[in-house]
Amino acid sequence: MTFLSILRATAACSTLAIITPAAADDSADATIIVTGRAAADEAEVEASKTAGGSDIVSHQDYADKTVVSLRDTLAFSPGVYTQPRFGQEIRISIRGSGLSRGFHMRGLTLLQDGIPINLADDNGDFQELEPIFFDHLEVYRGANALRFGSGTLGGAVNGVTPTGDNAAGLYLRGDVGSFDFYRGLASFGVGDEGANAWAAISADSHKGDRQHARRDSIRFNGNVGLRISDIISTRFYGSVTTLDQELPGAMTRVTALTTPRSGNFIGDQARDINSIRFQNRTRFDWGDSYLDVGAFLNAKELYHPIFQVVDQTSADRGVFARYEREGDVWSITLGGESRWGTIDAKRFVNLNGKRGALTFDADQTARTTNIYGEIRVSPIEQLTVIAGGIYADGYRQQLQIVPAAVTGKASFDAVSPKIGVLWEPTAEIQFFANHSKSAEFPTFVELAQIAAFVPVRAQTAWTTEFGTRGTLGWVSWDFALYRANLKKEMLQFTVGPDIPATTFNADKTRHQGVEAAFSVTPTNWLRLRQIWQYSDFRFVGDAQYGNRRLPVVPVHVLRSELRLGGDELHISPNVEWVPQGAWADYRNTTRNAGYTLLGLSAGARIKNGVDIFVDARNLAGVKAIGDVSAAILATPTSAIYYPVERRAIYGGIRARF
Repeated sequence: MTFLSILRATAACSTLAIITPAAADDSADATIIVTGRAAADEAEVEASKTAGGSDIVSHQDYADKTVVSLRDTLAFSPGVYTQPRFGQEIRISIRGSGLSRGFHMRGLTLLQDGIPINLADDNGDFQELEPIFFDHLEVYRGANALRFGSGTLGGAVNGVTPTGDNAAGLYLRGDVGSFDFYRGLASFGVGDEGANAWAAISADSHKGDRQHARRDSIRFNGNVGLRISDIISTRFYGSVTTLDQELPGAMTRVTALTTPRSGNFIGDQARDINSIRFQNRTRFDWGDSYLDVGAFLNAKELYHPIFQVVDQTSADRGVFARYEREGDVWSITLGGESRWGTIDAKRFVNLNGKRGALTFDADQTARTTNIYGEIRVSPIEQLTVIAGGIYADGYRQQLQIVPAAVTGKASFDAVSPKIGVLWEPTAEIQFFANHSKSAEFPTFVELAQIAAFVPVRAQTAWTTEFGTRGTLGWVSWDFALYRANLKKEMLQFTVGPDIPATTFNADKTRHQGVEAAFSVTPTNWLRLRQIWQYSDFRFVGDAQYGNRRLPVVPVHVLRSELRLGGDELHISPNVEWVPQGAWADYRNTTRNAGYTLLGLSAGARIKNGVDIFVDARNLAGVKAIGDVSAAILATPTSAIYYPVERRAIYGGIRARF
């Protein structure tokens, strides 16, 4: 174990040692990262104005979970497909976004406090988001994410950190568990609406449930807010991440099903990230309208030994503005955002994880700009008609220096209109429908596959959506039915050495499905919640693949959780059921088997302000394939499979002072 690993593990254990004997005050506040739901409730009001799929995930929804990855926070968010691969590595997709991308992320805008994590070319590493810090997450599916300037097929996920006025005092949390997992978290908030500050630091170490899958990280997040006048307020944000992650790689089918603990040590593959982000958001509030303006700077280092050592240093800058006006009959949103960045991209021969001879050196420049607007008109009290759109402009340039001087350039632009209707027959029930266009531009991963840019075109889609959400007595629901007709979908294949590119544009494809969440709470000690995802993704009259299904995402996914008890003591058994696995290849010759995973979480309040919890996963020790990297034709020797999480038990304690 390295010195840094020891330091992180010690920090986690120290937090546990501090918390255990401590006595909290006599308040009855829940011992989670915030003491109230004001910010989350406000976000739910905003989400309810959307004529389409949206969801707010409060920290309370996963407080009794050990957050190994982003999946643990979004497991019960309807329509969000999050499949663990190993450690913090997951596949995240909404409505089939970035469907065949087997690494990093595409087709989805990830933000923290409204600022994109994505680089200027829209590529991104979701590992930079640490959900354990968040007050809540805002999930806007598809074109419903216009308020974040997102025009992608998948939409946007925004993680919102607390502020000093709604998370006052000291909060401590410690987690330990299987595979040498340790995490310590400490946060502190102070101030009021006039001036406040909040800061948090976490450290974790995890050996992982596979060989060569260790992860160590140290993270900091903080913000400072100041009300300058009755009209003007401003807030500064800062975050720092140091993440070291070994990569165990994909497996053959036989290995994944028989020895899922196995990992790949060849080349000491890893993904190490050092990043720092600063941003400012200033608001001018005139009562029935407000204007947000701001700027941000993201600096990042990526050291990524894989087939070669990928060594990148990037700097992204951006500005944004959004105006909102709320009226009795009509409301309006106008906004814009521009991101521009540079990447010093190098590759070296991989000498067991170390740099060898330089094989590639290039300067990459990217810009992505969005201008958006939306008007909402209510001709009668219960009905709102919505119209809007996004204009997106993108530019990518690569000046290759090694192995030869080659320049690649590409420009894109697209207009994505939307129209929708929202009907509220009662204050608790909504019905909605919308029709919208989305556009996604290629990133450097798609374009810079060879010395000169590959002519990958922008992916577009027209999506139609119908749905309803609401609460009726002790029953609540969120249901959306969608169909997206795509042109030029960017599909990524696992290919042989004689094929110069790995990403191509399909002609026509179709993504359609159901996003459903259902919750029943007949008493304050009993709650059943579940989500169901139906995903029918396929080619449409393709010259090579006909109407075959697209691989990677299974047709049905069902998750259910039953919570018995209250805050003083509760137990929550859960189940994940995939009746039939996904196709592994585009020719539909190999299909993964279905599986059922059983889990259990529980929590108890040992005194006011101090809670303990347990989180057990895959209790039956099921061996199954959870994720796959798409192949043209899967064979017995294809190393494209990832097993489901192995049996694990985590536990922890949290306290607020």
